[in-house]
Amino acid sequence: MSIVIAFLGVVAAIAAWWLSQQRLMAKPWLEPGSVAAFPGTESGPTPAAKIGLGVFLAVVGCLFSLFASAYFMRMGFPDWRALPLPGTLWLNTGILVLSSIALQCAVMASRNGQSDLVKLALVTGGLTALAFLAGQIVVWRQLVTEGYFLAGNPANSFFYLITAMHGLHILGGLAALGRTSVFAWRNIPRGRLTLSVELCAIYWHFLLFVWLAIFVVLAGWAASFIEICRQLLT
Repeated sequence: MSIVIAFLGVVAAIAAWWLSQQRLMAKPWLEPGSVAAFPGTESGPTPAAKIGLGVFLAVVGCLFSLFASAYFMRMGFPDWRALPLPGTLWLNTGILVLSSIALQCAVMASRNGQSDLVKLALVTGGLTALAFLAGQIVVWRQLVTEGYFLAGNPANSFFYLITAMHGLHILGGLAALGRTSVFAWRNIPRGRLTLSVELCAIYWHFLLFVWLAIFVVLAGWAASFIEICRQLLT
């Protein structure tokens, strides 16, 4: 349960920091200056869209933390045989990092009004995300070829389940990214495009964070770290 508490603590801390940046407690009617001086306080869909995404990401974070909790509880049984992680996962991780960087570049370009760079960054983010999913399928095929089938062992089942769930969330992000790309090519108002790009980037960074946590868990590093902490405390 300690890993779950730690994960939820990190998610809560990130959510609290993010919400603090939205000036939710600001009272612009009591502060001097125009409404434009207080971004996020004017009427419009921006606060609601970002808060909605934040709530959704909190739910997704709890879902993956429950998977991690079940993983750690199940691995304590004698029939648990951890499967080896193919080296392709390292490559896939690097590709997902590049995808997240591309989305962040799209955010900065949209804020600066660089429409061509926004399009390039969005395409790069989408293609690298597709490459990540293709790499995950390659990993599955490698494991099946080596005899690590879904029903062969509880560790196998957890690996396929967790990576599949993460892949489904990537697909959902690609749908939103495709919609944002259409906005970029249609030259919609800059404010609306910037908001859409920012939402995609936030989602992408979160999925990268979740994947890094998944990678640590599947590699066994989290279990080793927890065991070291227990030995130090006892």
